[in-house]
Amino acid sequence: MNFPAELRYTKEHEWVKLEGDIATVGITDFAQSELGDIVYVEIETVGQTLAQDEIFGSVEAVKTVSDLFLPIAGEILEVNAVLADQPELVNSDPFGEGWMVKIKVSDIADVESLMDADTYKAHTGH
Repeated sequence: MNFPAELRYTKEHEWVKLEGDIATVGITDFAQSELGDIVYVEIETVGQTLAQDEIFGSVEAVKTVSDLFLPIAGEILEVNAVLADQPELVNSDPFGEGWMVKIKVSDIADVESLMDADTYKAHTGH
């Protein structure tokens, strides 16, 4: 199980990588392993400004569908278009090619409310 130290995490198992005021968001290695084989990623919120913890899309695995919650408030700038044809990238590379959205962060301070890697690792029981 991978818990990159440079990222921040939510209790709903999303991760955030902040670069200036742009954040890349995806689901964690723990989340993808719990979901199993991911067959579809649906995100139709590009151009929308959403609040922290608002649903920005969903991910469908073989046995379940799970909502995706925005870790920090901001405008959805970009969706990872590759996931339309290769949703399995969320399983094989959740912190790399399997990223889901890029957002323009409304308030950088929101990042401080998220868990660091050690806290998230404890949260998952690993």
